Amino acid sequence: MPKIRFREFNKCFKSPSFGLFQGKPQNFKKKICLNRLRQTLTNGEKTVILPSPLVFNHKNINNLIRSTKIFSTVMTKKIGLLLFAMLFLACSKEKKEEPIIVTPDELHAEVDKVVEIMIHDIFSPPVASRIFAYPNIAAYEIIAQNDDNYLSLAGQLTDFKGISKPKAGAPINYEVAAMVAHMELSKRLIFSEKNIEAFRDSLYQKWEQTNPTVFNASKDYGLEVADEVGEWMKKDNYNQTRTMPKFTVDTDDPTRWQPTPPAYMDGIEPHWNEIRSFVIDSANQFKPVPPYPFSLEKNSAFYRELKEVYDIGKKIEQEGDQSDEIKIAQFWDCNPYVSVTRGHLMFATKKISPGAHWIGIAKIASKKTNSDFDKTLYAYTKTSIAIADAFISCWDEKYRSNLIRPETLINQHIDEEWKPVLQTPPFPEYTSGHSVVSGAAATALTSIFGDNFAFEDDTEVAYGLPVRSFTSFNQASAEAAISRMYGGIHYRMAIEVGLKQGRDLGAFVVDHLKMTPDKNLAAVH
Repeated sequence: MPKIRFREFNKCFKSPSFGLFQGKPQNFKKKICLNRLRQTLTNGEKTVILPSPLVFNHKNINNLIRSTKIFSTVMTKKIGLLLFAMLFLACSKEKKEEPIIVTPDELHAEVDKVVEIMIHDIFSPPVASRIFAYPNIAAYEIIAQNDDNYLSLAGQLTDFKGISKPKAGAPINYEVAAMVAHMELSKRLIFSEKNIEAFRDSLYQKWEQTNPTVFNASKDYGLEVADEVGEWMKKDNYNQTRTMPKFTVDTDDPTRWQPTPPAYMDGIEPHWNEIRSFVIDSANQFKPVPPYPFSLEKNSAFYRELKEVYDIGKKIEQEGDQSDEIKIAQFWDCNPYVSVTRGHLMFATKKISPGAHWIGIAKIASKKTNSDFDKTLYAYTKTSIAIADAFISCWDEKYRSNLIRPETLINQHIDEEWKPVLQTPPFPEYTSGHSVVSGAAATALTSIFGDNFAFEDDTEVAYGLPVRSFTSFNQASAEAAISRMYGGIHYRMAIEVGLKQGRDLGAFVVDHLKMTPDKNLAAVH
């Protein structure tokens, strides 16, 4: 009965037939393992020399040899083939630990999943901006630990002291850790946690099967960073605003905002200016000029603006659904909750928020430029920070000026049957939120991808709207702003002043947020 002898990992395995092979067991090819065994058994040798027992099960092979008495001097061909097949299966079970590759598409899919959940959970536009910002920041900070093209945001964002470095020698895949942190913080910020857990678990399973050592180390680090950023997030005053009193409508003042049909909802997020800003000094740093003084005198600036909204609405009504104005208004609607009343039944149609639309544009630009994982995350992070600060700035003015919407005044004083193209959202008029956010987001994206960046915007295709083409981010922001007049929900001044407010704020974010050593880090396009 032959004996089985195993070589050490670092010894050479030499045979006349197969030459010299150096290294760990996983570096031996299956064919070499099997042919060597077959050759040894066929020749009736007394010793079988194989790689480490980690590759072959020593006990099972010896048991098989003893139980079948397959050796005397020559092994029969039939039993030789049987043992050959057994050892082939043993070799097949050896699985290499391979590098984990995380693609930009997986990051896009994660962001898309968060958007999908936010639509399902019906988050207001300001709250949605917060949900985008924190996970992006956590993931970006991890990437900045490993990629010299990007700088940490520690000391740049308000009260943010940065994150811990990974343990020395830990086998970290920084893209995996970034995705883990992003998914974990996103899960904490939404309601439908199971939806994101299902997506997360599918990635976890794939990564663990590929390389459990690296995956587990990276996962631990990602969760650690999520906890650290989560602690900073808890101090942004969001939780405190949940217990503040709801907005009180001043029904005696004809200049002040009133709830609008069909749902007549309360004013959304009246205390959003209490949320800690990210880059701007305070909520009122970019305080716009006041709106025109309220007046229903026909020669006053305010009334002319009111009448302009009415006249444009009537013109669109006459031209029908094929007019350019109505196409623009519908494309940029971005109202997360549109109430629909049919008889005694009221229900809602759900859409993305203005911030989500611009996050979608960041995705389009990243894909068009074939940006790698790190730059894609950089684009998402910078854009989401600008959007978040834009909402804080805009909402500060909305509830300060507390201006009545065009729909209310037109119904009261011009035409009680008139309806805007878009449903008026439930908060005061001045300034236009979409204008402020679009101006800020476009400025941030221009700083990354350059001016005159032409792109096809397919963000709204999922909601039954066609693709629109733009020659630059600034052109897109200007169209988004004027869409609010075409939709009948804003006066011209709220749009124009709001767009300037957003662009000024965006420029401040770009100038004061040093995310790259070279400010001209733009992909070739």
